[in-house]
Amino acid sequence: MIPIKAIDHVVIRARDVDRMVAFYRDVLGCPLELVQEDIGLWQLRAGTGLIDLVDVDGKLGREGGAPPGTEAHNMDHLCLQVAAPWDPDAILAHLKAHDVKAEPPGRRYGAEGYGPSIYLWDPEGNRVELKGPPEDPRR
Repeated sequence: MIPIKAIDHVVIRARDVDRMVAFYRDVLGCPLELVQEDIGLWQLRAGTGLIDLVDVDGKLGREGGAPPGTEAHNMDHLCLQVAAPWDPDAILAHLKAHDVKAEPPGRRYGAEGYGPSIYLWDPEGNRVELKGPPEDPRR
């Protein structure tokens, strides 16, 4: 067995890196931590992990083949845990103010157990899940 502690980073190949950086930084609040333009890599901090955006036209991106599209995603979804307090109405209002498509909250299982979450889509059609706190197991 290998003792896995947490997700370190997720890599998303992007057609429009500037738009994607703006979304993850300005809408979801992930600060830009490191840029390596020479290889086409932008890294944003998401709690203890990173979201890596790779420019499909950059050195790393060209290694990955065709760019993502409606029928060719690079992942099913990225799930980000949301720090307390969980306020789905405020989250949905914030997303709406930024013209972000989102679904109503649902109950889903995640790393900390069952709890609420909201699915939304980034500018290039990647599904992102915002995960709220786990349910109280005493209920």
